[in-house]
Amino acid sequence: MAKMTPEVLRRAARGERLRSRAHQRTGEGVVTVLVACAGVFSVLITAAIVAVLAGQTWTFFRRPEATLAKFFFATEWYPHYGDFGIWPLVAGTMLVAAVAIAVALPLGLITAIYLSEYAPRRVRAVIKPTLEVLAGIPTVVYGLFAVTVITPGLQRLHEDFQSYNAMAAGLAVGVLCLPIVSSLCEDALRAVPRGLRDGALGLGATKFDVSLKVVVPAAFSGIVSATLLAISRAVGETMIVALAAGNLPRLTADVRQQTQTMTGYMAQVVGGDVSNFGVEYYSLYAVAAMLFLITFTLTAIGQGIRKRYREVYK
Repeated sequence: MAKMTPEVLRRAARGERLRSRAHQRTGEGVVTVLVACAGVFSVLITAAIVAVLAGQTWTFFRRPEATLAKFFFATEWYPHYGDFGIWPLVAGTMLVAAVAIAVALPLGLITAIYLSEYAPRRVRAVIKPTLEVLAGIPTVVYGLFAVTVITPGLQRLHEDFQSYNAMAAGLAVGVLCLPIVSSLCEDALRAVPRGLRDGALGLGATKFDVSLKVVVPAAFSGIVSATLLAISRAVGETMIVALAAGNLPRLTADVRQQTQTMTGYMAQVVGGDVSNFGVEYYSLYAVAAMLFLITFTLTAIGQGIRKRYREVYK
């Protein structure tokens, strides 16, 4: 057996370190390749979705009864009779989204301010999981809740509310978006440095003044991003509006009336007896492309606002 001299031990340790570094580099290389493959896969999926939407939408507009002029300038949407004006569906979508944001934004922002600036740790430990439970409830449950609880309650308040209406759907979607707004706004508020709060308190400001006049303006870009993300979520919601809003497309701002959203129409077409080669089937892709453009625009606006108003602290 070879004598274990200090030199031999040093060489053995050096070789062990080299082998460890080689294994580490190999592991990092494998992880890098996997991450790159995941990124490329996501890009390919997105490109495939856009390509399918563009191709099928082009097929729709090649039909003589479905022209670009009729799609963007007509005010009626009855595909069975050849009326393809998209604006009744857009109006229904925006009406439900407006009600949802009117509920989710103030409640979510107030909740975020309380959790960030006022709530003790034990209270945060209770409220945060509760909000996460709201986010985890299936949307079909919200839809049933809107039909069986919210709508009868609204009808007891005012008899003009129809059995399916935009208000009930918007309230349910607002509850759905509440965890998104509160969680993201809280993250933005908690990211504001403690030094800004301490400086304002040192100048004699109250905690309420610090919260509203220092912390909220400093987190403005994050709050706007959370709001736009919630709007995109409300615009893209399907099950709630399919169950509670109705299926009558109309240009109206009356939340008491029945309406139909873009996602509600898509769900109706997919679940109905429609030929896969008819113009009504291809109108599904035209509506989906319009929905994609709206959500993409909202995302781009959110990115621009975040970059424009983002505060960088050292």
